[in-house]
Amino acid sequence: MSQLPTFSMLIDGKLVQAANTLPVTNPATGQVFANAPDASPAELDLAVDAARRAFPAWRETPLARRAELLAKFGQVLAANIPVLQGLLTQEQGKTLSDAATEVGIASFWSQAVAAMPIPETVNEDNETRFSVTKHVPLGVVAAIVPWNFPLGVAIWKLAPALLTGNTLVLKPSPYTPLATLKMGEIARDVFPPGVLNIISGGDQLGPQMTEHPGFDKVSFTGSTATGRRVMQSAAATLKRLTLELGGNDAAIVRPDVDVVEVAPKLFWSAFANSGQICIATKRLYIHNDIYDELSAAIAEVARGVKVGDGSDESVQLGPVQNRVQYDRVVDLITDCKKNGLRFLTGGEVDESADGNFIPISLVDNPPDDSRVVAEEAFGPLLPLLRYTDDDEVVRRANDTPYGLAGSVWSRDIKAAAELAERLDTGTVWINECQYIVPNAVFAGHKQSGIGVEHGVEGLLEFTVPRTIVRPAV
Repeated sequence: MSQLPTFSMLIDGKLVQAANTLPVTNPATGQVFANAPDASPAELDLAVDAARRAFPAWRETPLARRAELLAKFGQVLAANIPVLQGLLTQEQGKTLSDAATEVGIASFWSQAVAAMPIPETVNEDNETRFSVTKHVPLGVVAAIVPWNFPLGVAIWKLAPALLTGNTLVLKPSPYTPLATLKMGEIARDVFPPGVLNIISGGDQLGPQMTEHPGFDKVSFTGSTATGRRVMQSAAATLKRLTLELGGNDAAIVRPDVDVVEVAPKLFWSAFANSGQICIATKRLYIHNDIYDELSAAIAEVARGVKVGDGSDESVQLGPVQNRVQYDRVVDLITDCKKNGLRFLTGGEVDESADGNFIPISLVDNPPDDSRVVAEEAFGPLLPLLRYTDDDEVVRRANDTPYGLAGSVWSRDIKAAAELAERLDTGTVWINECQYIVPNAVFAGHKQSGIGVEHGVEGLLEFTVPRTIVRPAV
């Protein structure tokens, strides 16, 4: 039996093996295909110490030079799309095309953030005194990344943290560590040693990081339940926090849409990456006048989409990434059946099959208090819901502890915009979904998060203001 490939961590500019390893499973086959380092507390300490030693010099490095290196980092990613793409598909399950897109977006994002200014505010400038507020780095940042977009979400944290003068210890999910570790290997010479450190480990490593006194900030993306634990453990040392958490995003379709045109757009708003996107459509509200026609059209789209191993270039959607999430989605499907709910497509899972495959499943107008409506599936399962008027659908869409994003679909842009203003979410799209850019702030309302990402506001999350007041000269 051939030995499985083993990957290395990046600590203080060096590739480091851990004493222990974690198996990494291909979700399309159920087979272990590689080993990743399982960092010990001592190895975490090494990474934190390296980042802390590197911080003073990196903080004093001119912004233009930090930006230059961050842009170079993005270029290195672009030059290595094939190797990173293949690892992403193997460990995450997404298609080769989607994996290449993710690496490309990570490259673009690094270069776009590198071009962003860090603002300064002159508060007073007269014959008596001069007052200016600048934004200075916090120190050492812990970045904890989920398994749905390992590289994409990593760059959301890495780029603003490093541009603003912080140093970083980045931890990918234990389910998807390989592409991130490989990223550290291929880009280890871009930044000075210790500025960027990448470590991997099991479920114990995240809590060890959030409790570690050597971190000044934690940037975490994941579930709301885990976010609460992150906030609790970070409280002991009053670490700054950015938490991008769960969502149960509602899409509202008004009766004036072109059904043929909108059906595929709505389908992909829900099922891209097999529904494993925090801002995917999770509840689809369709006006009663077009419900039957549009639900049938979406079901027809679903029946034409090929689900399978993402390494097959004919496949459009891959498996659920891990068995824990697979079991959660299967449990929701089982609950639908137990309560007599009707499926327009899907609903039958072959649990004996290799890989974490769940058919695209559309639930026909379930009650609002059913689990499939109230809980975030984070998989290829979507409830379609009838509504009759704007007041009703706004009330129902907002009746959730989450408030990450949502969308409104209509030919009447003015009416759609008025409806969007009434949704209690951080982002609302009109006639599209999941459009995020580096210069537009992204934030969750209610229990969907604390702090913000992207835009100038997102940059400033990695800084603390310093106001200098001096006599006029």
